[in-house]
Amino acid sequence: MAPQVRGRRGKRALRYAAVFACLGVLLVLAVIWNINTGSVSIPVREIWRILFHKRALQLAIDRGTADPAAVSAFNIIWKIRLKRVLLAAILGGALSLSGFLLQTFFRNPIAGPFVLGISSGARMFLALVTIGLSAYMTGVPLWITVAASFAGSMLTMLFALAFGRRTRNMSMLLVIGIMISYICSAVTDFLINFAKEADIVNLTHWAMGSFSGGSWRDVAISALIVLPTAAGVFLLSKPISAYALGEGYAQSVGLDVRMFRLVLIVLSSVLSACVTAFAGPISFVGIAVPHICRIVLRSNKPILMIPASFLCGAVFCMVCDLVARTVFSPTELSVGTVTSAVGAPIVIWLMISRRREQRE
Repeated sequence: MAPQVRGRRGKRALRYAAVFACLGVLLVLAVIWNINTGSVSIPVREIWRILFHKRALQLAIDRGTADPAAVSAFNIIWKIRLKRVLLAAILGGALSLSGFLLQTFFRNPIAGPFVLGISSGARMFLALVTIGLSAYMTGVPLWITVAASFAGSMLTMLFALAFGRRTRNMSMLLVIGIMISYICSAVTDFLINFAKEADIVNLTHWAMGSFSGGSWRDVAISALIVLPTAAGVFLLSKPISAYALGEGYAQSVGLDVRMFRLVLIVLSSVLSACVTAFAGPISFVGIAVPHICRIVLRSNKPILMIPASFLCGAVFCMVCDLVARTVFSPTELSVGTVTSAVGAPIVIWLMISRRREQRE
């Protein structure tokens, strides 16, 4: 092997290692920053003690020997902030990974759950189930909301897939996705007219997109859905790489393209449905974050992009959630507002740069 080739490979490996090391550091810093920041500021040393000495502190609290300030910090971390941070990290990673799968599937850099109307479809089905079952039960079970979101995601994905086969034009695909989103939103608004006041308030708050209000049960269930799915996506890195080189090449190496396309649809729908069920429709993360990873890594290899997209999506959503709840405190913005403010310019830049490439 020539020394120049070895040198280039060494530089690439060093860059990849540096990117993942930075993402790991940013992930830890984002967790600490989110826990530290709020109406009550908690020192980093106290955060460390509360997180890693929970049992001893809980015992002291039960005995009544703990300091009141420590009790207050303990309750803020374990009952409010930590579960919100973890939910943002898990669902942010899921949304980014779903966007990467859709971009691979459509071979289009602006494909994503929100742009293609998949999030709106999940919202429509969830509204339909919530309003329909409200006459028979006081609260909709969590598994039903997840199942309804998944069904809406799958149906909308099938529509996007049907139109995507008829056009290879990126702008046309974007317009189709927006139209699907408008149709689903219109149906949802129509259904809300027949909902109870309590359901209307809940659906409106949920539709804005937020990581607040999640319980430890939500964190556990979302982790049980997202993490195994993300691991399954990572195990498919090699087939995804072959598929990205073209269907002809994928078939030549023995890949069943039709079945593999179905697998990609199901995996991306599971991830986006989980996000919609627990946090509502959150826009542009699935488009912006994978593209940021491609720029930083200077590579589109799935074995690198999959973990990088998940980590970067987690950091991105944690930071956006921090901005949403602190910039205009005590008023809290929806996290979708912040992600849109960051993600929409990236989509515009992507479309402009792609059009320039096509002209050249």
